[in-house]
This record gives sequence, structure tokens and C-alpha cells, in this order.
Amino acid sequence: MRLADIGMIGLAVMGENLVMNLESKGFVVAGYDIDSARVKDFRNGRAQGKNIDLFDDLDRFVKHLQRPRKVMMMIKAGRPVDEVIEKLIPLLEKGDVIIDGGNSHFLDTTRRTRYVESKGLLFIGTGVSGGEDGALLGPSIMPGGSNAAWPLVKPIFQAICAEVDGGAKCCDWVGEDGAGHFVKMVHNGIEYGDIQLISEAYHLLKNVLGMSADEMHLVFQKWNETELDSYLIEITADILAFKDHDGSPLIDRILDTAGQKGTGKWTANASLDTAVPLTLITEAVYARFLSSMKTERMEAAKVFPHEPQVFEGDKAAFVASVRDALYAAKIISYAQGYALMKAAAKEYEWNLNYGGIALMWRGGCIIRSAFLSEIKVAFDRNPDLTNLLLDPFFASAIQSRTKPWRHVITTAIAHGIPVPAMSSALAYFDGYRTERLPANLLQAQRDYFGAHTYERVDQPRGVFHHTNWTGRGGTTASTTYNAK
Repeated sequence: MRLADIGMIGLAVMGENLVMNLESKGFVVAGYDIDSARVKDFRNGRAQGKNIDLFDDLDRFVKHLQRPRKVMMMIKAGRPVDEVIEKLIPLLEKGDVIIDGGNSHFLDTTRRTRYVESKGLLFIGTGVSGGEDGALLGPSIMPGGSNAAWPLVKPIFQAICAEVDGGAKCCDWVGEDGAGHFVKMVHNGIEYGDIQLISEAYHLLKNVLGMSADEMHLVFQKWNETELDSYLIEITADILAFKDHDGSPLIDRILDTAGQKGTGKWTANASLDTAVPLTLITEAVYARFLSSMKTERMEAAKVFPHEPQVFEGDKAAFVASVRDALYAAKIISYAQGYALMKAAAKEYEWNLNYGGIALMWRGGCIIRSAFLSEIKVAFDRNPDLTNLLLDPFFASAIQSRTKPWRHVITTAIAHGIPVPAMSSALAYFDGYRTERLPANLLQAQRDYFGAHTYERVDQPRGVFHHTNWTGRGGTTASTTYNAK
């Protein structure tokens, strides 16, 4: 009986394409799906004549795997993952590896790692990014979990992942417990931010300058030859050029309501848990929520109609300013995402390789771009870098684009164009570079109404004070505030 090098549970789009990728790299692959029809279609279709064995019986599937068995799941996150783990445990032996390749929440992965290890097995929670094409041709893979499992899967994962710079692998061990899925979550959050920023740039070009889809196609195509070179800019150019059946731009007929699968919201929640201001990505999530309120927005548009504004400046110069604003805001998005990873690493005691993470994102994934090379260089230059904005390259890039960035935001405001991601990024930048913020008044207010105490500029940090502001409150103070 032929035994497989690895097994795949879940043969939908991602699972099936990963199976094809694995087989193309010389591995014998076993596939399982609860849907017998899907198994049959795959067997009689793309898998025919290849080193792929397919099953709709879980026990037979497991028996066709080489020891130590490596079983990867590409199934819906949540309860289904726990249910499949429970079914697998009795069929596996000590040292076998269970791999969750779906978009699971990192805290679930931490819990599952400890549970599976308690049963004598090993567990990996890995982010897999790149969509259908990435799964087939080479995704970015971000594994974490049981450290002992990495040597067992490393040859397989690094054989099928994307490669950049003449062979550098877009896959490496991220860290313990839920570290892999956390990094994938942040990747998805940054993806939310990038997509929103690009959409805002499109909105400005269309509604301020009145550019056609064909004209914007040429703009984005040109931008992709600049510092904005990236997968998302590339596909935006393609989308704007795509025509419907009657020759009209398809983009103009797509309903303006955006969906989401939750990873952006998880990233925003993690920022609240770790006290990291993730303003841009959070605004990108809220922008999707607002877009889904289509009926309500249509009613509001009748109550608050837009007053037509004519752009009177230099259109070519404004296009260049939008490009600068987009790039500057993109830097803020990554700076915030990396700050979140650094805070999480401290919170959960992970040893993350920040430059290595940028390298993993260079190819295969949705946010792949030339920009990421500069992030790797920044962390190679200073492994203890606290914020990307403090790196000389990114500091210079921001400084040279601040004026056009402000011009774009003020123009958007004047024309009534919402740019929540671009503007929140600018607010973060201005707040981050401000030595003295008005939080002194905020803290005085909290002490006034709740005796929450405050620190003084003429006293050491950590010494808390309370003032009897009204003469009636006495000297009793509440617990000290938490200023992370």
C-alpha cells in the first residue's frame, strides 16, 4: 500500500490547490473530505493520474499516511476545527502532527496546541496566505505551535511556499502556541488597511478629479512601477481596465457594500487588549461596516446631498499627491501592525523575528510588495527598533510626503470625500510626534470627577497625586490609572 507524505482534510478551493501544489513538488498526498461528491469529482478530475489518494473515510485516510503522520486541515475556523481534532486523536499515535491551516483565532490555536500536546501529539497553527493562486503556485506560510513539529514539516512547507530574491523561502517558523496565526491575523489586518487606502485613492481620483476607469487604470499601472509596486496595486489596475459584457467598466456596476470574515476585527480587538493604537486598520474595519449600511446611506444622501465642487488645481500634481499620501499612510499601517506584533510578543512570550516576517510576506501573500524589503532592512539594521517610523528610511519617506499628504486630506474634506484610513493615519503620525498631548487635561478631568489620580511633570514617574478640586471631595483617591 502506497503511503502519503502528508494528508489534507478539506478539499475546497484552498485545500484542493494545496494538494496539487504538494504533488507537483514530488510529494505523495492523501486527501479527505466529508463530501463524497467533492472527493469523487477531484479523483476523476485534477487528481487523475497523479500521486494523490482521495478518501471520504477518515480512518482509511489516516492509515494511508507515513509515520510520523502529518495531517493538515483546511476547513472553516471555529467549532469544526475542534470537532475534527477530536475525531483525529484516537486515530493518531504519539509524535504525529495535526496542522490547522485555516484562519483560526490565535487564542484558539494556543488552547489547541496545549490540548493536543497533552494527548502526546504535536500541533501547528499556520497562516496560509495568497488565495487560490497562492495555494497552487506558492503561498506565504506562517507556522507556529509545537516547536518539535517544525523539523517534521519544514521540508514540506518550504518546498511548496513562494520564493523571492532567487530562492529565499516565504515560510519560516514563527514561534510557540498561537504565534503563527497571530502573525497571519496581523497580515490580514494590514491587508484591510491597504485595500481601504487604495479604495480611498480611487475615490479621490474618481470623485475629485472626475477620472474615468480607463484613466485610473493607467494611473495605477504607472504607480505599480514606483515605490507602490505591489500585488494589490497591480490587481487594482487590472480591475479598472476590466469591461462588462457591453464594454462598460465592470467596476461601476459593482455594489458598494464590502464583506469581511473577521480577521480585521480580531486585529482591532487585539490592539485594544495590548493597548496599541491600531487606528488605521480599525478605521478600515469600520469603513466596511459603514459600507454595508447601503439603504441607510441612500436615505442619508437625500437628507444631506453633496454640493458639487469643482477641482481648480493642477490635476497631474494632485495625482502625484494622492500617490504620496497613499504611500505615507501605508507606512503608518505597517508601523502600527509591527507595533502590535511587538506588544503581543512581550505579552505572550514569543520570540518573533520581525525582519523574517517581512521576508515571509514578500511573496505568495496578498500584501506582497517591494515595500517589505525595506522593513526587513530596517530590522536588520536595528533588531530592537520600537517603531518603523523611527527607522531612517521610513522617517525620511514620511517627512518628504507630509505636505502632499496634508493637501490630499484637506482637499478630501473640502469635497466631502471620506478618507477615514488616510486621515486617521495622519492623526496618528501627528500624535506620535507630539511631545506634549492634551492628556494632561483629560487626566485632570478624570481626577476631578472620579479621583483617578495623575502624575506631575515635576515629580518622578510612578508617583500619583490627587487634588480636592471642589473642596468637598476629601483626600481619598481611587486606584491609579493604567498608562501602558
